[in-house]
Amino acid sequence: MRLALLSTAVLAFVPVSLAQEEAASTDAVYACADISDDIERLACYDTAVGRLKVAEEAGEVTTISRAEIEEVQRDSFGFSIPSLPKIAMPKFGGGDKDGKPAFEEFNEISAGVTRVRKDSSGKLLVQLDNGQTWRQSDSRRVYLRGGEADSAVIKKAALGSFRMKLDGGTAFRVERTK
Repeated sequence: MRLALLSTAVLAFVPVSLAQEEAASTDAVYACADISDDIERLACYDTAVGRLKVAEEAGEVTTISRAEIEEVQRDSFGFSIPSLPKIAMPKFGGGDKDGKPAFEEFNEISAGVTRVRKDSSGKLLVQLDNGQTWRQSDSRRVYLRGGEADSAVIKKAALGSFRMKLDGGTAFRVERTK
């Protein structure tokens, strides 16, 4: 019994020293569940949670919810951010354990239009209520009733391009500028 208490006391001091040497991971917490001995399992949990707490307080680890990832994907729609899919990774694959995407990729967004104007070359600049700004990239003539629009739908198109429809009208190619 004394040996068990002594080993538990020694393990209680391990988290602080090991936290500096090993990277914090939820895998370490989950691995503790496989330990059958109650005292060893508790010591394992204390060590693993101690590492996570130190890493979180140091700003090295954080928890991101599915809703937060989807918000980032919506906000970044139209920009090329190659590392963004890695956020949704269970272990660097970008998908779940079966290889399926962890999150559905956004192929279109809808937003209200706050302003439409033409730039010096006659291309439309469209500001959306979500803060995004899109510029027409083709030479198609776009007709707007009264020179204004209420809504925009932007869809992914071929070869990394995007197409926008204002108030359900004719689609034209756009690129995101802000």
